[in-house]
Amino acid sequence: MRPELAAFERLLDIIIELREKCPWDRKQTIESLRYLTIEETYELSDAIIDNDMEEVKKELGDLMMHVVFYSQIGFERKEFAIDDVLNSVCDKLIRRHPHIYGDVEVQDEEDVKRNWEQIKLAEGKKSVLEGVPKSLPAMVKANRIQEKARGIGFDWDKQEQVWDKVKEELHELQTEIENGADHTRVEDEFGDVLFSMINYSRFIGVNPEDALERTNKKFIHRFQYLEEKAAEQGKKMADMTLGEMEAIWQEAKSVPKKG
Repeated sequence: MRPELAAFERLLDIIIELREKCPWDRKQTIESLRYLTIEETYELSDAIIDNDMEEVKKELGDLMMHVVFYSQIGFERKEFAIDDVLNSVCDKLIRRHPHIYGDVEVQDEEDVKRNWEQIKLAEGKKSVLEGVPKSLPAMVKANRIQEKARGIGFDWDKQEQVWDKVKEELHELQTEIENGADHTRVEDEFGDVLFSMINYSRFIGVNPEDALERTNKKFIHRFQYLEEKAAEQGKKMADMTLGEMEAIWQEAKSVPKKG
């Protein structure tokens, strides 16, 4: 037996045994696991952002465990089993890759994406946007919406056009603010600015979620350095001038992050 199959069978056996013998595992339901799965997914995301491959490996294991756990519960409820889960995704992959498992020809990855969305519509989807989860964080959702729209050809032709749209939306936001527009109007225009920036990020090859998270981590590192330096000087940040804090902030830029 291939070692990866033996490892997968071992995981199946462990989950089955835990469901039989462990009070905590026996109590879990598909609904109770949902929040834990979301947490594990974010932990995997953190590991990827940190480029920590050891943690990526561990978090992938946790997610694999969740998949098997859900499947075992489905089996106990006589609704589905792990082989149904695996065969379902295998069938979908074969069906949506006719350029590999059929006679369809493609030129590049854009052709593959367009075929993928068209096949989904043929499978019964009423909209290419149906596959975007409602509960996704807004920035991730915007990125996925734009990617799916691009999959059927609804997109800008040139990067310059997208940047012009960003500037247009910024101007409209500034105009609403200067004209004293109500909060809803300003919020709408601000949302348009963010949406257009996310759109632009695709054209310059930047994942907006990753970019913002890197900036978050950078800010946290520098702010905590500022807190530490203020404490070393026996000062409270609330009593420091902006100039004093800015000097330490600039110093923090050259200090390597811990870990």
